Amino acid sequence: PRGTSGEFLSMDPTIPAFETELTTLNGSNDTLPLTCNVKTLTPGFLIFIIALGGLAGNMVVLWFLGFYMKKNAFSVYILNLAGADFLFLCCHIIDSLKDLINFLHSSSIFIPYFFNTVSTFAYIATLSIISTEHCLSVLCPIWYHCCHPSHMSVVMCALLWIVSLLLSILEGIYCGFLFRDFKDGWCQTFDFITTAWLMFLFVILSGSSLALMSRILDSSQKMQLTRLYVTIALTVLVFFLYGLPYGISWLLLIWIHSYLNMFFCSLYIVGVVPSCVNSSANPIIYFFVGSFSQWGQQRRFPRTIKTVLQEALQDTPEVDEPGGSLTQEIMKL
Repeated sequence: PRGTSGEFLSMDPTIPAFETELTTLNGSNDTLPLTCNVKTLTPGFLIFIIALGGLAGNMVVLWFLGFYMKKNAFSVYILNLAGADFLFLCCHIIDSLKDLINFLHSSSIFIPYFFNTVSTFAYIATLSIISTEHCLSVLCPIWYHCCHPSHMSVVMCALLWIVSLLLSILEGIYCGFLFRDFKDGWCQTFDFITTAWLMFLFVILSGSSLALMSRILDSSQKMQLTRLYVTIALTVLVFFLYGLPYGISWLLLIWIHSYLNMFFCSLYIVGVVPSCVNSSANPIIYFFVGSFSQWGQQRRFPRTIKTVLQEALQDTPEVDEPGGSLTQEIMKL
């Protein structure tokens, strides 16, 4: 879709309403209503603060997982998840700074949202694969340990990034995320393909999470929680609570062609802020799960970040200790 002036109107929900209206007026630099400016600049500052903190946390995770820890299947997935979060938060920090410059100088700076799209696709795909693979390792442990290739996680992550990159390039070229060009027919086709892919990933993520949860709660097959399970479960839960609104708002923008000013303002607030919380919360989850045993035991020695991350990805049941096991503590919560 294009505005009345013939200029491109982006479908990306991260674009603030005041910039969108600026490109769809009569081509001039008319001042926009203050109401929408206030509603978009306020969460813009909030996004900047949240993303800055999340950027630091994900940078620490990337540094230690990438250079100081021995790789296994799930650490590779967590490394790629942190990479997607890092890229996503970088995009929103740049976007917040751009919005502030546009507002203060009444100008319009165009920044492609290509990397934002890539990171979003890669994050959802990686999280779905993590949940699915962990579900298989629990439900079919013999088959998983005997038949699972040693480099499968690296290959899967590479394929997921390639698919995410390909879909983002197609969306960027034909829907205006990469350039200011827009081809309505092709854009709707790739929107349908993208929506189908994301819904497929969502079904996989939901199905594997429910299957694993039912196995945990099955009284006939008692199973102790591992730290890795708690890490994955909390990551998926936070995604459903904070990341899903961003995806829903994106799909609404794709399929409901309503470009009212206030509609963009509402989607910006509802979708983008929680998505930054989602990407910023993952390092906190890793450090929380990795240092959990300190709550029930006397701290005998300081734990390094490397040790905390290693324990957060531990896939063996905890041995009961005087302070209580991880399973007991989680069940109490």
